[in-house]
Amino acid sequence: MTEHRTGTREEWLKARLQLLEAEKELTRRSDELARQRQALPWVRIDKDYRFETDAGSASLKELFQGRSQLLVYHFMFGPDYTAGCPSCSSIADGFNGIVVHLENHDVAFTAVSRAPLEKLTAYKRRMGWSFPWASSNDSDFNRDFSVWFTADEQREGRIEYNFRREPPAPEPLAGKTVQEWQLRGSEGPVAQIAAMTGTDVATYTRDRPGLSAFVLDDGVVYHSYSSYARGLDGIWGMYQWLDRAPLGRNENGVWWRRNDEYGQG
Repeated sequence: MTEHRTGTREEWLKARLQLLEAEKELTRRSDELARQRQALPWVRIDKDYRFETDAGSASLKELFQGRSQLLVYHFMFGPDYTAGCPSCSSIADGFNGIVVHLENHDVAFTAVSRAPLEKLTAYKRRMGWSFPWASSNDSDFNRDFSVWFTADEQREGRIEYNFRREPPAPEPLAGKTVQEWQLRGSEGPVAQIAAMTGTDVATYTRDRPGLSAFVLDDGVVYHSYSSYARGLDGIWGMYQWLDRAPLGRNENGVWWRRNDEYGQG
């Protein structure tokens, strides 16, 4: 027998209407937040970032593909990874369907990672994706937009991610190999996910996820917005659905996998 509260249809409707008011208020607040995002001052970008794309070398301006707006997903895939971050991958599973709509509303879209283009292309093929994905290579792009940090910054507590300073990385995290985790067992969700990328915790967490928005106005590129960490929840499609499922997120550790890994044990 269920332990969840049950009731009549009338009781359900009364509770649902109360919830509806809260949902409407959240929608109004979300609309206002969107207006506040759009009102942020724009920051001119003068640095000549270079990217490797399927069409060859490209500047940041060329990533706009003739449009006035550009959305970038900072995908965690460092040069030392053997596969893309599984969390970023589950977010990216929703990109294919939205790109055509964005492009027909004057918004270009691309994912950007530090890994070489060949590695990104092979992984994209494996995942069945078609959205644009560029390699920032050794440019300052990931660093300047706070999604990549050095080992010294990590060790000395000088990482500033999601607009706040992080403490130094605990010594046990530095340099742990996949083999050591397998021998010692799981050391938490970050270790599990790092192992799924074929790297160690320290290397894995020097890359970070994020979303950045840019605008092209009178031939000049400006940065308008960036969001990180839980700020990406709104584009993580599976969670938007799970939040409406009867049991919600109902999580116990890292349960998600890449789309071709479910059922593999």
